[in-house]
Amino acid sequence: MERNNNSSEEKRINELRKKKIQNFHLDIDQDDLAVGERYRELENIEEDFSEDINSYSGDDVREQMRRDTRNYLREEKRERKKQQKYIDRQNRRRFRIIWWVSVALAGILLGSFCLIGVNDMMALSRPDEKKVTVSIPENPTFDDVSAALRSKGVIKEEMFFGLYATLTKNRDSFTQGTYQMKTNMDYEAIINYLQSMSNRTDTIKVTITEGMSVVEIANLLVKKDVLPDTKGFLELCNSDYFDEDYSFIRSIKNPGKRYYKLEGYLFPDTYECYHNEDPKLTITRMLNDFETRIFTDQNVQGYSKAQNIRKLVKNSKYTFNKVLTMASIIQAEAADSDDMYYISSILHNRLDADVSYGVQKLGLDSTKYYPYRSKKAVPKSIRKSFKSKYNTYKLNGLPPGPICNPGTEAILAVLYPEETDYLYFCHDKKGKPYYASNLWQQNYNLSLIGE
Repeated sequence: MERNNNSSEEKRINELRKKKIQNFHLDIDQDDLAVGERYRELENIEEDFSEDINSYSGDDVREQMRRDTRNYLREEKRERKKQQKYIDRQNRRRFRIIWWVSVALAGILLGSFCLIGVNDMMALSRPDEKKVTVSIPENPTFDDVSAALRSKGVIKEEMFFGLYATLTKNRDSFTQGTYQMKTNMDYEAIINYLQSMSNRTDTIKVTITEGMSVVEIANLLVKKDVLPDTKGFLELCNSDYFDEDYSFIRSIKNPGKRYYKLEGYLFPDTYECYHNEDPKLTITRMLNDFETRIFTDQNVQGYSKAQNIRKLVKNSKYTFNKVLTMASIIQAEAADSDDMYYISSILHNRLDADVSYGVQKLGLDSTKYYPYRSKKAVPKSIRKSFKSKYNTYKLNGLPPGPICNPGTEAILAVLYPEETDYLYFCHDKKGKPYYASNLWQQNYNLSLIGE
């Protein structure tokens, strides 16, 4: 019943509101009094209408306001999202443009770099052929090498050359030297050229004469500016460093009894060496020459018996090391090549003689102070007390190893001795030889030469 009353009341209020609104109109042509009355009437209508609404639906209006507020906030949130999406789209668009422009620029720069680098790598940017001298310093870094090449116009792009050397694993393969190079060589040709020691132009010719000892060779190499000092060279000459590569070195049975293991194997010849080179290279060059000249199957030239030395030694009654030791003594003692074959005969005879002859001790002056040439050459600090373990005045038979580096002639003299019964020899001051079959004849010869 109460609900019906509320409904009829609501209708009545609505009809009253409509009626008041219909009766109200604003006539701007009336005088000010009429207008004022009309406004006052409108204010009364609004007051009555507000009172009617407040008294009838306050809770509903507040609820409606909350709903309107929520809707407004939702709409505002949607608008903000739309605006943010629009901003994001704009930002993404700008980012894509900037990114593609950056990629394009990077591509252009990279392409230019690669084009310049490839042109330099293939020597396309250096078409003119010029010969220049490039000097690589001692113990060079890769930067030293590339800077030297660039300064002479052999390369233009140090960075690209470094990249190429890194990719091909060649950054650490350069050594000191002076080279005559062309300016239109590609990178591969440049690296190969610098890696070959034979292309160096800073060569130093060194002649190792027959009969020079290891110590004398070392001193000569220092004097010729091939080596900075003798230490490294002499240490290598008494090491096992070369055993793996050379069977004739590996076959040495008594290295501990020798002063220098490689004595006798540094073949006398003229070599082209380099300034301040690695002593390993110097020794390898000499051992290779020895192997080619002495220890291979090539025939000995200039001799009617066309057999190579290795076969000759194999057919003899001595080991190769003993043959080389005898050859070194012959080289050190003989006055000339003819004398070599007579001294060889004397050595053979004494080594083969019965103990009753009393010639087991060879008594050779060349062995008395080895590894020094004479007593005067022995350092003063040890001269008085020095006793050589090679001294054939003290030991029986041959010394532990060669006393110098003999030539081919001395080795052949060991293999082809003269057939004599001599057991002694001596030389006068001019080098003239005297031979004797017994001690009486030897003493007579010594008296002739004033000894």
